Amino acid sequence: MNALGLGGIVGTVLLGAALLGAISGMLGAFAVLRRQSLLGDTLAHAALPGICLGFILAGTRDLASILTGAFATGALAALAMMLIIRRSTLKTDAALGIVLSVFFAVGVVLLTFVQGQGNAASAGLATFLFGQAAAILRADLWVMAGVGLAALGVVLALWKEFKLVSFDPEFARVQGLPVFWLEAALTVLVALAIVVGLQLVGVVLMVALLIAPAAAARQWTHSLGAMVVLSALIGAASGAGGALISAHVRGLATGPVVVLIATGFVLVSLLAAPGRGVIWQAVAARHARARISDRRVLTTLQGLATAHADTRYPAEGGMLKTALGAMPRAAHLAGLEARGLIRPVTHPPETTPHWELTSAGHTEAARLQDKLLPPQADTAPPPLARKPRP
Repeated sequence: MNALGLGGIVGTVLLGAALLGAISGMLGAFAVLRRQSLLGDTLAHAALPGICLGFILAGTRDLASILTGAFATGALAALAMMLIIRRSTLKTDAALGIVLSVFFAVGVVLLTFVQGQGNAASAGLATFLFGQAAAILRADLWVMAGVGLAALGVVLALWKEFKLVSFDPEFARVQGLPVFWLEAALTVLVALAIVVGLQLVGVVLMVALLIAPAAAARQWTHSLGAMVVLSALIGAASGAGGALISAHVRGLATGPVVVLIATGFVLVSLLAAPGRGVIWQAVAARHARARISDRRVLTTLQGLATAHADTRYPAEGGMLKTALGAMPRAAHLAGLEARGLIRPVTHPPETTPHWELTSAGHTEAARLQDKLLPPQADTAPPPLARKPRP
């Protein structure tokens, strides 16, 4: 194969992966906010029996028939899930687990049956489990672009409704919105994204491309609009990066690499996102502990003792953490203990550490509290001036 041909294949896969990542990221944001992360996994696994049925009906590996069958069984699985939730006492996660297991089991049975018929074309059906990026054609890009534009149009047209359903479906129902049909529309869009992504990522890994970009974007913003846009960008970057890496490193499948890059975005976001990242929170907690002075510890203990009308009230560590915003360092508490201002005590049956103020601690806390009080203004009226005698 010449360089031009290789470049054409790589360009097609690159563009297809970026389009799929953007579509999945945009729609996955709503699934994450609706706490239905398992929805994508359920619909992806439910597509397997549709793939097999499409092959059986077409008699060959016709992509249009296979994807139509995948969408049909995916939509049927979504309908079954919604009916189980509405017609039974089962929660969403239980309904999703039931539908996923049943449909995937049927798909495995059908796949085994088809492969046992001796049709040579059936060997390619197994690639839909983990994807085969090299099978993407330029014609498939038009399908992906069409699905992406249609999904974007629906999201923009029903933005306010989708936003309300995602955050507070009960309030949306009270407002008279057709919550069932709005949720069904979101589910159908997710099913479409899964269908177009089966060739690239496959049934097993498709859920990661739906959820990972949205989970990463959620750490960086508090706005739905920004989250949807950022999730789409992360998905597109993951898809493009996976396609480039797999093209330059022999033996690497595109789908798993795309998922690993998206997972990398999640890890970075969980660690470094401002306000929510683990590193950010650790630094903030360290600064909060550094701002905890002797005065704050002593006056907090005195305030708890006063509130409970007990000068020897034992304050638990969790109470100090709640009142001060962070738990004082052990060295800080040891310093106050060495100065005779506090002492550790036990408080059966609790086994957690407790502290109480000593007499010297109460005196020091009162002194520090008095230093913080503003000076009292002299509010007494001025003395009346005596009139001079004539």
